[in-house]
Amino acid sequence: MASAVKIFKIPPHFAFKLDKPLHSRYPIRCSVTRDSIAALTSNLNGAVKEDIKRASINFNEEKKRDKDFEEEKLEPLWDDGYGSQSVKDYLDYAKDIIKPDGGPPRWFTPISCGPHLRNSPVLLFLPGMDGLGLGLILHHKSIGKVFDVRCMHIPVQDRTPFQGLVEWVEETVKAEHYSSPNKPIYLVGDSFGGCLALSVAARNPKIDLVVILANPATSFGKSQLQPLLPLLEVLPNDLHITVPYLLGLVMGDPMKMAAVDINTVLPPTQYYEQLASNLVSLLPRLSGLADIIPKETLVWKLKLLKTAAGYANSRLHAITAEVLVLASGKDNMLPSRDEAGRLSRSIRNCKIRYFRDNGHTILLEDGVNLLTIIKGTCTYRCSRNRDYVKDFLPPSKSEFKAVEENGLFRNFVGPVILSTKEDGSIVRGLSGVPDEGPVLLVGYHMLMGIELAPLVEEFLREKKIMVRGIAHPTLFSDGVDGENKFFSYFDHIKLYGALPVSASNIFKLFATKSHVLLYPGGAREALHRKGEEYKLFWPDQPEFVRMAARFGATIVPFGVIGEDDIAELALDYDDLMRIPFLSDQIKRDNKRYESFNVRAGMSGEVANQKLYIPGLIPKIPGRLYYLFGKPIETRGKKEMLKDKEKAREVYMQIKSQVESNISYLLKKREEDPYRGLIDRTLYRVFNSPTDQVPTFEA
Repeated sequence: MASAVKIFKIPPHFAFKLDKPLHSRYPIRCSVTRDSIAALTSNLNGAVKEDIKRASINFNEEKKRDKDFEEEKLEPLWDDGYGSQSVKDYLDYAKDIIKPDGGPPRWFTPISCGPHLRNSPVLLFLPGMDGLGLGLILHHKSIGKVFDVRCMHIPVQDRTPFQGLVEWVEETVKAEHYSSPNKPIYLVGDSFGGCLALSVAARNPKIDLVVILANPATSFGKSQLQPLLPLLEVLPNDLHITVPYLLGLVMGDPMKMAAVDINTVLPPTQYYEQLASNLVSLLPRLSGLADIIPKETLVWKLKLLKTAAGYANSRLHAITAEVLVLASGKDNMLPSRDEAGRLSRSIRNCKIRYFRDNGHTILLEDGVNLLTIIKGTCTYRCSRNRDYVKDFLPPSKSEFKAVEENGLFRNFVGPVILSTKEDGSIVRGLSGVPDEGPVLLVGYHMLMGIELAPLVEEFLREKKIMVRGIAHPTLFSDGVDGENKFFSYFDHIKLYGALPVSASNIFKLFATKSHVLLYPGGAREALHRKGEEYKLFWPDQPEFVRMAARFGATIVPFGVIGEDDIAELALDYDDLMRIPFLSDQIKRDNKRYESFNVRAGMSGEVANQKLYIPGLIPKIPGRLYYLFGKPIETRGKKEMLKDKEKAREVYMQIKSQVESNISYLLKKREEDPYRGLIDRTLYRVFNSPTDQVPTFEA
């Protein structure tokens, strides 16, 4: 079968070359049509199968020789480029690629995606009604770093029926699966593309697919656009120029689109001036939608949407893929929020995240970073089984910037972080904590873990070190995820390195020389009862000491205080169990979480890890204080692996240091003139906000 590969005119940020393999990581990308994919997949027996196998072997050998394919590692606060392109770029680039070239649908990779990390999974983007394939333009640089991105382009004049498009995408999926059977394939479907992604997933239940849907058009039967179909067919061509403006208002929020590249920490006057300027330059470009979706194409696409929704909905029961639905609260085109709930009930492995302030074109609007969502929902993986260490992607500059811009909690609690040098002197900051791993930070877990965020943020800010927190497995369970429909605190702790506690995860972290955060008291400390503030509930087994000794890790004990200055514990576990309906709910929840009990079989207080949400009364915030003690070296002490008594001595030394650090901080905070929020606020009024507010003399 002859290949029908054609190249259309393109702007500088796209490029194609036909003499490179399909899987090239180079900035020059391939354009692949249905015929060329079919040539690979129509017959996987005999000579064709051998040719593909031989080509795959040769390509893998070429990758090993090529320096561009050397394994890379993302460093914390890497530049993901989010916000460097906007909807204005989308509309400008669209002018060039909508020109008729007579070609069928094809794949392309934007140059702005750049070279991806070695062994990155393939991501196929399936566009919405426009068919351009530019819907990820805000995310090209970020997702292009960790995915091998291919975008689907459907020419304006193309009239391929829906089933034909399904088969074309399916052929690509099968070819990718044959090439790398142990790697997942990501399908990101935007609106119409969501129907396409679900249809392909339903037809290929044995292929490892991860499907991400942005306001999928499976609810088109309830759309406001359906009644427009008869009117559009009789609408005079002269009036069609008004349709793009109407569509622009229905499909997206112009304010959200215009706000993408604006720094939110600007003074209000400057922020709104820049927003107005962006809107003035954006709105005239909407007339270009008349060329992107001319009258005949719009009528065809609406009919195609109706077919696509029916096709996908009839096959939802067959989907076995991992599915993540992003649903907007202000979608004026589709009832996306209700549809997300329906899909989660119809698909066995489906998660939802709601975005209450976004419109239909959610991937083109401010405040929605696709890679951040993928990371926070633990949806990123490079193999069939998720590896919380190997697959972890550290926070980027834009993600950390978003945290700092919304750092109300940090400003309220004004954390004081101290560390201890080798000579025993106590200094402000983290200079006493080793930079080189493996390092094990062992400390006290305050009420509800309120000390976590400032601790992790400070390591990133001062040392650019990612601290990986060992967390209770319940936080990663379907039960917790099912209750959390918005991108919230639980997603953020995963985004910032939390992973389920297990011996294998700790082993892998030490093996990769990571900085590990461990709370031996776990949930028992974080959910303590009244009168138990700053009391340690540690197990008797010193297993983490022996694991640290095996890798020669440096152990840094630390104490932290301040929970009693932030909130008052009004209802603890004992109080809640006296309230009948709350007691029943706690019992049901803990019954559901029994399989996640990491202290099963233990005795004593530490085994009592009933999970619940305590009743808290907020206070006018005081201050959080951290003290990292003198590092304890385990390098060269492998005798602790066999001698449990020596391991226990070190264990008790660590526990004693944590208690001493807590006692020191409780005493010294009485000398802090800026312990109260009002005092710290007044200090900031007369000093630069970036300056550290002073504290007691260490």
